[in-house]
Amino acid sequence: MIENYFSADDILEFRIWMRYADRFVVISHMAPDGDAIGSSLAMCRYLKSHGKEAVVIVPDPAPDFLMWLPGADDIIVFGSAPDKAEKLVYKADVVCCLDFNVVKRIDNIASSFLYTKAKKIMIDHHPYPGATFDVTLSHPEASSTSELIFHLICALGDFSRIDREMAECIYTGMMTDTGAFTYNSNNASLFRVVSRLIDMGIDKDVIYRRVYSNYSEDRMRLQGYVLNEKMQVFPEMSTAIITLTQDELDRFHARKGDTEGFVNLPLQIKGISLSIFMREDRELGKIRLSFRSVGSVPCNILASDWFHGGGHVNASGAQYDGTLEEVIARFHEAMKAWKKSDSESIKQLFRKKQKKR
Repeated sequence: MIENYFSADDILEFRIWMRYADRFVVISHMAPDGDAIGSSLAMCRYLKSHGKEAVVIVPDPAPDFLMWLPGADDIIVFGSAPDKAEKLVYKADVVCCLDFNVVKRIDNIASSFLYTKAKKIMIDHHPYPGATFDVTLSHPEASSTSELIFHLICALGDFSRIDREMAECIYTGMMTDTGAFTYNSNNASLFRVVSRLIDMGIDKDVIYRRVYSNYSEDRMRLQGYVLNEKMQVFPEMSTAIITLTQDELDRFHARKGDTEGFVNLPLQIKGISLSIFMREDRELGKIRLSFRSVGSVPCNILASDWFHGGGHVNASGAQYDGTLEEVIARFHEAMKAWKKSDSESIKQLFRKKQKKR
């Protein structure tokens, strides 16, 4: 039996909107990943199955390795068509906010989102949701927002509406947000969902290859360069970092999504339990950071207390205003504080550091 995250009271308002609303917009966060795109496309397809007008809008383009997903060609990128996107948001009856919990995560969509009169529902698995939504369906214990979409559809009594294409989108989001089920996935209920998706006709092996074995030669050479030249290991801290400048990314003709998964590579080293990937983003004018950890090491505390980011215990992110050199220096400052602490808990250490500020 598959567990259900949502009670009848949880989804009462959304059920009413499904009856009376006609125009839906599904939005997700900037730099959309597999879960953002997978959950959004699944939700959009579900709404259309009810005869609703529905469209997916994201702040910037999805990586190429996700563009095979059913419906991906119809995604509207706000940065490429701002006027069209704004009109759709303003005219919407309901805006479904997927895989983010604070407005700043939708970047250039935020202004039209805040001013639209549409009802707003948040469906997300990140901790500490904001208060900008009419309905909040927040479940940090879920593996992904895509898994929550599956449970929402089931709670609405519409399991039979999940077709193979919708199942492919849901599975892709679940797979990518758990590192192909290598973290945040030690849950029997999760695999019961996977089993049902396979019953619907998805080929999980093909999906894996399309996402993880569909890289360019340039990307493979960039990965080799990262491992040989740009990875630094600090064994006494059980930590490794990878840094990339924009010039280095340009040298290997890096496209959006080419660095996906790099942060996980150092965790394959024996004894390494924390990995941080830092890269320049010239277009954004900031440094993007990704954090991954294993076991009880809370990389989200490091992300929030030192880099104004956040996320899950084992997978977090941040954007930092400043140079790459400043971010690296800040990392070393954090490591020094960690090393000097007599606390055995990294979590306590960083909370202690936060109180001192």
